Amino acid sequence: MELTLLGTGGPEGLPRPGCPCASCSAALGEAARAATALLVDGALLLDLTPGAAFAAARAGRMLGGVRQVLLSHPHEGPAVEVPAGLPQPARVPDGRELALMDGHRVHALAMDAPGTGYAVTGPDGQRLLYLPPGAAPAGLEEGHPPYDMVVADVVGRPDALARLRAVGAVTATTDVIAVHLDHDVPPGAELRRRLAAAGARAVPDGTTLVVGSYEDVPDVPRRTLVLGGARSGKSVEAERRLETFPDVLYVATGGTRGGDSEWAERVAAHRDRRPGSWQTAETCDLVPLLEESGPPLLIDCLSLWLTYAMDAVNAWDDAEWAGGGERALRKRVAELTDAVRRTRRTVVAVSNEVGSGIVPATASGRRYRDELGRLNAAFAGECEQVVLVVAGQALVLRG
Repeated sequence: MELTLLGTGGPEGLPRPGCPCASCSAALGEAARAATALLVDGALLLDLTPGAAFAAARAGRMLGGVRQVLLSHPHEGPAVEVPAGLPQPARVPDGRELALMDGHRVHALAMDAPGTGYAVTGPDGQRLLYLPPGAAPAGLEEGHPPYDMVVADVVGRPDALARLRAVGAVTATTDVIAVHLDHDVPPGAELRRRLAAAGARAVPDGTTLVVGSYEDVPDVPRRTLVLGGARSGKSVEAERRLETFPDVLYVATGGTRGGDSEWAERVAAHRDRRPGSWQTAETCDLVPLLEESGPPLLIDCLSLWLTYAMDAVNAWDDAEWAGGGERALRKRVAELTDAVRRTRRTVVAVSNEVGSGIVPATASGRRYRDELGRLNAAFAGECEQVVLVVAGQALVLRG
């Protein structure tokens, strides 16, 4: 089954008409995207958008063989002209199946927002799922057969991918293509990086893909360290990397601080950002979690873990530090990094990047700075990817 993406942008296209934002200003040439429309084997058109016939011609395809046009979401604005020779667009009621003369079967899936998802099975059995913008599947059941390709609003609704993964509809070999791309995500390398972390990718308008061909499916890094300064956006970056996965275990190393209202507000803000399906564990005992099998871990953060570890060995006291505290801390760090090396879980850890500015005024402050630098370096050495976040912008240092 062949799929040609006549457009991959949001309903208004990219750049949006008259929009002066940075993303729209950069959406030139290959980065420009028409509203999303899909041509399946030259016979099925999913979503009729302005200029579909010209887009098909630019991609070396013709619409003369189209026998069915299906709409996935309500179209606002002026009516789109139906090119001569095309059948009138229609929508399949949720739960119903449509059989085409050429052997394709189309099943309509209910969404949690206005629109219809279409599961297309080709004559040879390949399975394609197309989801409308801003929507996720509703009522999925465990044990759902996997799709060979999913074309969806990965950026706008990352939880849609999480839901599909939770029931087995998306696996490691599913080719996930991001469409309905709007101006809310930076273009180019930043978009590719964000999608790759979710196991997805974007392609230019006019690209033809073979459903069931897996060679281009990106590998999700299994161990990632996200570094950054205060309020740099490092925690948001770490959370974004796992928001397309279900059943994430969020490991909060800071715990609760009775009577500290400012800390309670910070904890609440983090909790409100996280998907409702995630679980939380407040602990600094990281080694057993890394040694167990289970869902992905998001550890936030290593800086607070180090504070706990230094407290445990009384590293703040010079005499204790010289008399065995340093060796005890080195052992704890070695145990942690060894567990990271051996773990089979997906791990995203957050840590503060310190030591680039003012030298701390106290010996204990300098000790903490030095030990955090050593911990970050040791942990990073066991990760497939290391990212530094500065002013909300992620710079890939490794991987």
